[in-house]
Amino acid sequence: MKILHPLHAVLLASTVPLFVGALLGDLAYARSYEVQWINFASWLLAGALVFCGAALLWSIVEVLRADRRGQRPIGYALLLLVTFVVGFVDALVHAKDAWASMPEGLILSIITAVFALSATWIGFSSLRGETVA
Repeated sequence: MKILHPLHAVLLASTVPLFVGALLGDLAYARSYEVQWINFASWLLAGALVFCGAALLWSIVEVLRADRRGQRPIGYALLLLVTFVVGFVDALVHAKDAWASMPEGLILSIITAVFALSATWIGFSSLRGETVA
């Protein structure tokens, strides 16, 4: 069974609050039309993409090393890739004017947050049932 490295776990777990925070910033903007909420969401997306990119690189290395250890974590790596790509497109949408970024920015933030939660769930599900010797 695959054991998640602690640094990889930190990188992976850091994506969730940042992507969800961007989603909450978009929701706050949709309700208040205060431009600062879109700015917060843009910065949170940038941070989330840094952590997601690092976790993605780590997962790609794990896929390349999987043949030697008899594991195939390719589904997890593909889910992280989709999360990164959708998050990047969301960041590009947020780079537009605040009014022009809605509703596409909100919809992409919802999709990205769901993908980030799914990738984190799958990444940490490998730890279930592990006993520490």
